[in-house]
Amino acid sequence: MAFPRINAASFWVSVVAFLVLISGAHIKGGSAISGWASYPPLSALPAAGPGQGLGMDLWLISIGFFCIASWLSAVNMLATILGERRAGMTWSRMPMTVWGWLVTSILSLLIFAVLLATAILLFSDRHFGSSFFIPMGDMIDGRIVGHGDGSPLLWLHLFWFFGHPGTYLAVLPGMGLATSLFANFTRRRVPGYRVMAGGMVAIGGLGLVVWGHHMFVSGMNPWAGTAFALTTMAIAVPSTIEVIGWLAMLWGGGLRLKTPMLFALGFLSFFIVGGLTGPILAQPALDSYLHNTFFVVAHFHLVMGMAGVFAVFAGVYYWYPLMTGRMMSETLGKLHFWISVVGVYGTFLPMYFAGLAGEPRHYDRLAGPATSFPTLIPLERGITYSGIVLAAAQLIFIWNVFASARRGRVAEENPWQASTLEWANVAEYGRIENGPYEYELQSGGERFHPQWETAAKEE
Repeated sequence: MAFPRINAASFWVSVVAFLVLISGAHIKGGSAISGWASYPPLSALPAAGPGQGLGMDLWLISIGFFCIASWLSAVNMLATILGERRAGMTWSRMPMTVWGWLVTSILSLLIFAVLLATAILLFSDRHFGSSFFIPMGDMIDGRIVGHGDGSPLLWLHLFWFFGHPGTYLAVLPGMGLATSLFANFTRRRVPGYRVMAGGMVAIGGLGLVVWGHHMFVSGMNPWAGTAFALTTMAIAVPSTIEVIGWLAMLWGGGLRLKTPMLFALGFLSFFIVGGLTGPILAQPALDSYLHNTFFVVAHFHLVMGMAGVFAVFAGVYYWYPLMTGRMMSETLGKLHFWISVVGVYGTFLPMYFAGLAGEPRHYDRLAGPATSFPTLIPLERGITYSGIVLAAAQLIFIWNVFASARRGRVAEENPWQASTLEWANVAEYGRIENGPYEYELQSGGERFHPQWETAAKEE
């Protein structure tokens, strides 16, 4: 990294943010109760309920620390990518993984600055008499509160300007890694390299102008709703370009189904299945019914949650020999993959049907005259059992990580026959003259040209 000390500072500031956050559970009044989005006026008024005093303040302080940590990390990553590339490492020779981190870092700089400012404004409303988010006329415990003409909707706009691009922070690095793994394990070049790199940049850019689709039921101007619907549908175009590129690499067989490749395929599967419901939620008329139902939970967790997590698993299995010098167990890795895939689909696919039936999220139990909810009990049981299976499958992964570190097979120098620079001996390369995915399939077998190959021959 360009700035190792800043990198370390980012980590330790994140630790401080976490400690401040969990400390709220151990103080009088307890943790904040206003939810992960902390909508005002509930979050802005200490008298609104237990945990809305010091617990809410600690929540805001922890968010502030985390924003600073994320900023430090993004600055370090950008400085590394822009200023520390090897000689000859042009933009068109960067691995797609690096493109993913480049776009992620730019997004982080923009959105965490907004989130930090938003948290400061809310803290000011709570303690310094300002009224950015508090409207006049709210009633708490029988008395009128509010001292200005603030708007809770302002919080929604600022929060979701951060919140929606924030989901891409989890997915964009995974998209870059998946591209690299598909190229490696199919021994094919990335089709339309520049188009796919541009697609990731476009996803990041469009991600900054779609936040309003989280607010279709907030009473926003219908013209604004239409504009946000169009931008939300537009982001499906670069996403589709990425998927077409991945499928083009997979077309024709010849796949090497090692554990990292399996998890990359799982990432692709969740990205498609979860992403297909995005244009549905982009329609204000449909979102009015589906908003805050389990349909949204299924969409969000398949695209961001499970796709992102499977990308992490793919990265761990892929880079484990680079970090430890040993290979993880393929048998345990494949067992972990298949049980996890079954668990993911068993947990989240039924949520689409629960959402279509109108079941709301954010409730621990449902009561009242609605007659359709009792029919969902078998579905809910299936979701619960699948969730238990999914959680249990991760014990296989944990065992594999620690057992392989001690007893795993010793890895050869480049076990995946990869072509990107992290697998090279530092002494081997000088000026980079090859692209990141120079693979060839020939009648006599396969060949690949590592990025360090030319320099090594010249030496």
